[in-house]
Amino acid sequence: MLNPNLDDIQLTKEDYERYSRHLILPEVGVDGQKRLKAASVLCIGTGGLGSPLILYLAAAGVGRIGLVDFDVVDYSNLQRQIIHGTSWVDKPKIESAKNRILEINPHCQVDLFNTRLSSDNALEIFEPYDIVVDGTDNFPTRYLVNDACVLLNKPNVYGSIYRFEGQATVFNYEDGPNYRDLYPEPPPPGLVPSCAEGGVLGILPGIIGVIQATETIKIILGEGNTLSGRLLLYNSLDMSFRELKLRPNPVRPVIEELIDYEQFCGIPDAAAAEAAQKAASAEMSVTELKGLLDSGVDNYLLLDVRNPNEYEIAKIPGSVLIPLSDIENGAGVEKVRELVNGHKLIAHCKMGGRSAKALSILKDAGIEGTNVTGGILAWSREVDPSVPQY
Repeated sequence: MLNPNLDDIQLTKEDYERYSRHLILPEVGVDGQKRLKAASVLCIGTGGLGSPLILYLAAAGVGRIGLVDFDVVDYSNLQRQIIHGTSWVDKPKIESAKNRILEINPHCQVDLFNTRLSSDNALEIFEPYDIVVDGTDNFPTRYLVNDACVLLNKPNVYGSIYRFEGQATVFNYEDGPNYRDLYPEPPPPGLVPSCAEGGVLGILPGIIGVIQATETIKIILGEGNTLSGRLLLYNSLDMSFRELKLRPNPVRPVIEELIDYEQFCGIPDAAAAEAAQKAASAEMSVTELKGLLDSGVDNYLLLDVRNPNEYEIAKIPGSVLIPLSDIENGAGVEKVRELVNGHKLIAHCKMGGRSAKALSILKDAGIEGTNVTGGILAWSREVDPSVPQY
């Protein structure tokens, strides 16, 4: 529970009007609204989770909100990142978010950190805030946020989403568990696809983000039972909630300093492995592929290793779909062998990474091939703009 000096906080006539539905709640009242006005919350990320979270914190009357993000608004964000609008595409997300916050509540102080969060700046950025809310989508940053909160003894309100499922909890609060009690070690890089690769139901982050906002406000008010010690799991397809108990691990390593989290999560090694996979196969540009297709020769197999639903969105003429998952389990290898039948093999995916991996597997099976640099997104940008970007 946060303990501001409420005598120093005054509510204005407009505050009484704006927050009247809070003020008549016995659990909030005048003192609770003063606590909200005195509170400071740092939001890491202004994307799917950050959007509803930030909107509701501002509407609730949280006096100071910090935003950390270095990305710009993209059309693909608008399906779920409801704090942003079409007019903000290609502009900084934190500027878009601040604009929307001040439309909702012009009395909220908004601090902007248009930077990538790192071990060099995290402690300095976190220090002035009462609560940190993690709306990120990658493991290195989640471990960084956790460890910085542990070192500064700040609550970490956590949420994550994947496809149709989400989870939420509160870490490092009142001697409760932290993120390393849930995930002592990061998963291998690439095991958990990003939203860009695996997709996400647009409504899902709204639900999890609102839960994070609820937990944040409860911590500020000092009311109710938080999710500390409980991991809330949500499945939107079943419309079900369930809980897992979390406890601090008595033998977990003591966090004494911030480290290189990219290295901890194996990102450099994974990048090196992907680069090695790409180097192991010949490459061609999308313009070279276009020249080959226009030449009229038919001594090649153009292999698309994306998922079937991606193939429905966009395809290169003449390509044959065999998903990477089929190649990884072996069935697709034999199918490729039958189709190649002495022809030249050319493979592509969305951006070039999955096709490089597929060609590495096929090479081990004695099938050489060429990778299309940049995949179908490069094809859309450089060859055929009518092909949808996704």
